[in-house]
Amino acid sequence: MMTTYSAVVTTGIYCRPGCTARPLAQNCRTFDHPAAAEAAGFRACYRCRPYRVAAPVPASAPELVCEAVQQIIGGALDDGGTEATLAARIGLSARHLRRLFLAHLGMSPDQLARSRRAYFARRLLDDTDLAVSDIAFAAGFGSLRQFNRTMRDVFRGSPTGLRQRRHRADRLAADGGLTLRLPVVPGYDWDAVRGLLAARLVPGVETVDGDTYRRTITVAGAPGMLEVSPGREDCLLLRAHLPYWEGLIHVVGQAGLLLGVEGERAGACNRFEAGVSAILSGRADRDRLLGAFVARLGTPVPGLPEGLGYTFPDPASVTAASLAPVGFGPADASAIAALAAGGAGQQPHAQLGFS
Repeated sequence: MMTTYSAVVTTGIYCRPGCTARPLAQNCRTFDHPAAAEAAGFRACYRCRPYRVAAPVPASAPELVCEAVQQIIGGALDDGGTEATLAARIGLSARHLRRLFLAHLGMSPDQLARSRRAYFARRLLDDTDLAVSDIAFAAGFGSLRQFNRTMRDVFRGSPTGLRQRRHRADRLAADGGLTLRLPVVPGYDWDAVRGLLAARLVPGVETVDGDTYRRTITVAGAPGMLEVSPGREDCLLLRAHLPYWEGLIHVVGQAGLLLGVEGERAGACNRFEAGVSAILSGRADRDRLLGAFVARLGTPVPGLPEGLGYTFPDPASVTAASLAPVGFGPADASAIAALAAGGAGQQPHAQLGFS
């Protein structure tokens, strides 16, 4: 289900559906994505705050555009990444990639990446008490100067001024970790998604306890944990326990893909984990084999809630020799080793479970 954003040419403001503003129809333009409205020169409404709503890619967008968007979510345009390098990854010229983005999304890849960083930073300003400097790097900005300039361009205000505008109920107090809202599309069914996750849990790495899903992750070689539970106002609550906040935007983006918050089917943590689970699917002893695999080659993480104790193995540690003691059959061991050797799951930035 797509959400159409309305922009008012006389005020320069765009809103999400349901906003109490009532502009004249002849003064309105519509956009399928908030970043497209921002690219056209409009700023987010302070009242309805469209940056807090999940904004999926239009269903009409071709597969190459969708793949490029996922690369951007993974950080392909951060830390010096360019549209040219992104285009090369998916086999296109930079000019053709820009043409596809403008035709189907109404913005360039660079504009989408900038908007994602700005919207995520604005959510952190609303939801958390992180220092402004920490938020800049958590949202993927390369410097405080770039952060301040972008926030003024997108929201017409400084980070400090924007934080002062947050509502009384915005701040999320947490007993440990960093809690923030994870927007979902209308009609999102957390009970169904939680049930799907429970049916395919990786022992030692994932648990479902009541209405809360937990899993271990690895960020740049250091372990962490995510907890997801239902929230209000079309959102989930994501609590992140991480070694540091730099690059948090990529952790949250990958969590969104895992949970299918933008309307797509709930996915997997990364390609390697998905591949191993697929190879073992249908086995009567699937859980036993996965548990042995994780315990043998994963990184132990002490002090976690019951049922969690390891991060999922890094493909770099998985070889035919290291798999021998786990108890896989020859065909399964060969397939998993080949998957690991192929670099499955490698992305520009950390995925859940990978450096």
